[in-house]
Amino acid sequence: MNGPRGSSSLRSAFSYCVQQVRNYDYHHYLCLLELPPQMRKAAFALRAFNVETARAMDVASDPKIGLMRLLWWQEAIDKLYTKKPVNHPAAQALSWAISEHSISKPWLKRSVEARIRDAQREADDIPESVEELEKYAEDTVSTLLYNTLQAGGVSSTAADHAASHIGKASGLVLLLKSLPYHCTRNRHHNYIPVELAEKHGMLVKQGGRSEILLDNDSREGLCNVVFEIASVANVHLLKARELAGKVPAEAKPVLLHSVPVQVLLDSLSKVHFDVFDPRMQRGVLGVPPLWFQFKLKWYSWRSMF
Repeated sequence: MNGPRGSSSLRSAFSYCVQQVRNYDYHHYLCLLELPPQMRKAAFALRAFNVETARAMDVASDPKIGLMRLLWWQEAIDKLYTKKPVNHPAAQALSWAISEHSISKPWLKRSVEARIRDAQREADDIPESVEELEKYAEDTVSTLLYNTLQAGGVSSTAADHAASHIGKASGLVLLLKSLPYHCTRNRHHNYIPVELAEKHGMLVKQGGRSEILLDNDSREGLCNVVFEIASVANVHLLKARELAGKVPAEAKPVLLHSVPVQVLLDSLSKVHFDVFDPRMQRGVLGVPPLWFQFKLKWYSWRSMF
């Protein structure tokens, strides 16, 4: 995009990205504000891409339409890497980030392809284990952090390993937080693994098919399932923080995504891992917005994650 018109169009595209992230991913919006200016624009483009693909199934009146949107984004990525124009503000911003920062195509593709596979699941296609959820979290969240590190010119094995763990932890706890919403769309079974549902008395087998039982009688079992998955997320968070001494300073602002994970884990603990407790929907991830911002600023000031 050259000339005044191109510059104006690009400004509008980034304005759209910032607004989308602020509206639909507020806690990560606050994290991105802590990034250095030279990294922030690309980070907002990447995070807006994530918002678009993450919400594709939710905003569609028909699952087939949601899947078509994801397939459109899969094709759009191919077009962006061959410098073909894509008429969407998030795609325009992403095109700039790819051009300016050599963003890795495989990680973008891996993210959208994971969401496509998730959208194509049948109602009775339940993940067998927590490891499957971890894989989905890495494909959709860790890849986003890898690309953000790349946009900042950070090349560090330790930072990549920390990003992998933080992405897995983040993906797991956000799946837990979204369980009540997915229940209203009859998709809760997609994110409760068979092994844990069976262990805690939530699995019903009828006619050769498995189904997750979710009613008042299974509430305690669900809390136990949530606790076990949250414990896995906490282990990933601890592993990431063990790498802090090896992670270069320029990577640490990207890894502030650990703060929302910690806040959400603390909020879950306070409600005894009952994701249906109304306190989980208050403020930012269950805490007052000012407290969340203070915690984020504290970690940023201390160069911690």
